[in-house]
Amino acid sequence: MTTTDLYEIATSEGDDGTPHPVEQIWTPCADDAANSGFIAHRGLHVTGIDNPTDDHLYPVAFLALGHQRWTDVIEAAAAYMARIHGWRNLHLYPGDDPSVLIPLIPRAVHTHGVFLRHPHPDNGCGCEWDDTWRMVWAPDTEPGAMPVTALRHPAALAAAASIPNPDEGAPATWAV
Repeated sequence: MTTTDLYEIATSEGDDGTPHPVEQIWTPCADDAANSGFIAHRGLHVTGIDNPTDDHLYPVAFLALGHQRWTDVIEAAAAYMARIHGWRNLHLYPGDDPSVLIPLIPRAVHTHGVFLRHPHPDNGCGCEWDDTWRMVWAPDTEPGAMPVTALRHPAALAAAASIPNPDEGAPATWAV
């Protein structure tokens, strides 16, 4: 296992003893983004993400490729939920009680993430994670870091989203 302070990349050893990653760093492009769970909404690529426990039925946050305006990310997040989950209300998850609205729209942050796809194409392992990807927050100086805009889902608890908070010293800034 090769470890950094930010994330771990699993490795395997080749016949010559050289370690090779069993995951690859992924840089999404417009064509590949749609094949990996992103939707395009007015030129913005957005997807819903879960927290590290990965146990929610609906997204607890949204991720847009690049640094985007806050209002554009909110609109794209609503389009994502409508297209993927048939969702029509920004403040509720499908099936929630409409009398319990959350009157706060969370702010978006500009930050960076590294996208890791499992497995690396040269080192397939056949495990349950084959052909999946994950994203980890990273400073902009980290190799492979992509600019992203992240927004907590309005119906998710603030702590559930695990989005970097600029007020707590995270490598992020508030989107305007």
